[in-house]
Amino acid sequence: MNFRSGLVILVIVLIAIFSALNWSVLMAPTDLSLGFTTAKAPLGLIMLGLIVALAAVFLIYIVVLQAGMMSDSRRVAKELKAQRELADKAEASRFDELRQLHSTDMDKLIARIDQLDRELRSAIEANANGLSAALGEIDDRLQRTGTPRLMG
Repeated sequence: MNFRSGLVILVIVLIAIFSALNWSVLMAPTDLSLGFTTAKAPLGLIMLGLIVALAAVFLIYIVVLQAGMMSDSRRVAKELKAQRELADKAEASRFDELRQLHSTDMDKLIARIDQLDRELRSAIEANANGLSAALGEIDDRLQRTGTPRLMG
């Protein structure tokens, strides 16, 4: 219970105690002017009834206000949930797009590495062939000059 609720209950209890202690005075008939006529009625009881009626009106107002606030709170919660779901979908979409982009880039990189590997192998093979040819030429020259073979 918060401070305001406690204060309202305290005021109601004090009014009830005051009314109980002064019940005979509240019930004493008095001449009341209603503007166009006069009537004999207990003024205290009428004032007490007005206080109760006013309290009832305020309680109804508070209940309606609370119901409106709860309705607004539910509406805002639904909107927030919808926005959160939309943000989650957008984030998932961005992740899918990023994953697809990464996959495409990786495929391009692997293709480039394969191409460079083929080029490197052909360059090594060409160098090996050139080196073999040069060694064969040197070997032939050495054989023609009569120098014994150094290899094999």
